[in-house]
Amino acid sequence: MPSLTLDQASTIVDAALRKGRETGCAPLTVAVLDAGGHLVAGKREDRSGIMRFDIAFGKAWGALGMGFPSRTLGERAEKYPAFFQMLAAVSQGRLVAAAGGVLIRDGGGDIIGAVGISGDNSDKDEACAVAGIVAAGLKADTGT
Repeated sequence: MPSLTLDQASTIVDAALRKGRETGCAPLTVAVLDAGGHLVAGKREDRSGIMRFDIAFGKAWGALGMGFPSRTLGERAEKYPAFFQMLAAVSQGRLVAAAGGVLIRDGGGDIIGAVGISGDNSDKDEACAVAGIVAAGLKADTGT
């Protein structure tokens, strides 16, 4: 079974942060999880808020837990609020239903992890996650 390596996760984090600086994002926090939901790599930029890691982790963790990106989770939460309340309860509040949690797929299309980013608006967070995943030679799944 393919797995996400530390080298790939580090590349994702560094490239995502570089994209954030290039595009003028607010200070970002990045969390890269493997397919089992374990943190492989993460960084918090100077002046990134104290809750940003928990939000970034929750975006990635929710995407992995449901098998679709956090953008899709947010869309479904709007359409099916009772379903989202159930997810929030069973996850003990750990998932975040906003864009910025992107699934990482290998060349064969298998999910090998997820990236969560928090710090700017959700669309910018997501764009930085995609840039990191692509820089590592992997496929980003944003659900669009």
